[in-house]
Amino acid sequence: MKKIVIASDHGAVDLKNEVSAFLKTKNCTVNDLGVNSADAVDYPDIAARAAEEFKKGGYDFGILFCGTGIGIAMAANKITGIRCAQVYDLFTAEMARAHNNANFIALGGRVKYCTPVTDMIDKFMNTVFEKGRHERRVAKIMALEE
Repeated sequence: MKKIVIASDHGAVDLKNEVSAFLKTKNCTVNDLGVNSADAVDYPDIAARAAEEFKKGGYDFGILFCGTGIGIAMAANKITGIRCAQVYDLFTAEMARAHNNANFIALGGRVKYCTPVTDMIDKFMNTVFEKGRHERRVAKIMALEE
């Protein structure tokens, strides 16, 4: 059973709720950190809250949502230890895990995706990090934090 932390700003509450329901059908444990209303909040605060929760341990990965997925991904990537990929189709969802060993993905509540978001999440969840040459590259990414 996978354990996933999710969080959104006001621009993606509906998408977050849809994804949370989907994950539960896949027998995942979901820690939904909110928000749950259209009242404006700042996505950097949401990214920090979810990343810090993830870093406590016990989670397989996290999913972040804002209007576009861009800002919340950028904010999450400022936090030591986080590798957040913005995904927009099955290929990027697969490569985020297979080559980059992303521990978060980001999606936009105001984006019109050609691929269902739940399919992208399913692809990400069921892809294994390939290791090999990719381990060296991920290590170089993480070294940039120093």
